[in-house]
Amino acid sequence: MSFFKKLKEKITKQTDSVTEKFKDGLSKTRQNFSGKVNDLVARYRKVDEDFFEELEEILIQADVGFETVMELIDELKMEVKRRNIQDPREVQSVISEKLVDIYNSGDGQDSHLNIQENEITVILFVGVNGVGKTTTIGKLAHKFKSEGKSVILAAGDTFRAGAIEQLEVWGQRVGVDVIKQAEGSDPAAVMFDALQAAKSRKADILLCDTAGRLQNKVNLMKELEKVKRVIEREIPGAPHEVLLVLDATTGQNALIQTKTFKEVTNVSGIVLSKLDGTAKGGIVLAIRNELKIPVKFVGLGERMDDLQEFDAEKYVYGLFADQIEKTVE
Repeated sequence: MSFFKKLKEKITKQTDSVTEKFKDGLSKTRQNFSGKVNDLVARYRKVDEDFFEELEEILIQADVGFETVMELIDELKMEVKRRNIQDPREVQSVISEKLVDIYNSGDGQDSHLNIQENEITVILFVGVNGVGKTTTIGKLAHKFKSEGKSVILAAGDTFRAGAIEQLEVWGQRVGVDVIKQAEGSDPAAVMFDALQAAKSRKADILLCDTAGRLQNKVNLMKELEKVKRVIEREIPGAPHEVLLVLDATTGQNALIQTKTFKEVTNVSGIVLSKLDGTAKGGIVLAIRNELKIPVKFVGLGERMDDLQEFDAEKYVYGLFADQIEKTVE
């Protein structure tokens, strides 16, 4: 049974609003990527070296990443040879299968959040200004609150004008408290206050915003180290997650940002915002395969519930939905 058939069978059994969000949110990438693959398949009568060269170019244009593309093409060639595939149309299903394999063959890091059972879960957010960090925090707060958890937000970005007010607006929308100090205050002092508040109110989740300055990595490193020291002193083992928020529309620049933040802090997962706004959604695979960091959440729209936990199979379904739905049972 082809991977398309298997995926269709699985998706049909669990069709839900989340599956539809991946399908809708990846529509730009699907039109760009799958459309080009369809054209490629239609133009070739056999799977040869020229076919693979053009496919390689399509994958690179989708921001899958050079290293990942080379690995994927090598695996596709071996699989085509092993299965003796002659018809280019059959390659589409193999591509989707290998994309899932590549994502899931990471270094064992879990795509799920490290939520603590009997104590406060502290999640630290990092990322440059303008990537949607504050919006991500607000949407995650909404998700946790809708699950019945008590949530507190820490306004640790005390340098960017309007950052505290922006987080407060989200706090009001979601209905959760925001711990803050005056603009320009020491972020570590804000974290201390937030941790005391979370303890005294017996909160389940503390979501911590931080400044997003990359102009001076030394200052950023010192600031984040100080914040993490305060958190760890108050709650041993915390922060339980350090989530780097990236703007999917920036493409390869997201890889550069990830490498920079990896130098200054121990990033445990990626939140890829605005995935619905790009035609180059292949960046998900480049991040996972080349930087060995799991993508934990993706932004698939503007609404409060459009921030979704990443799922490799739903992602591939979003990329190939048109072809998968046409697959004959």
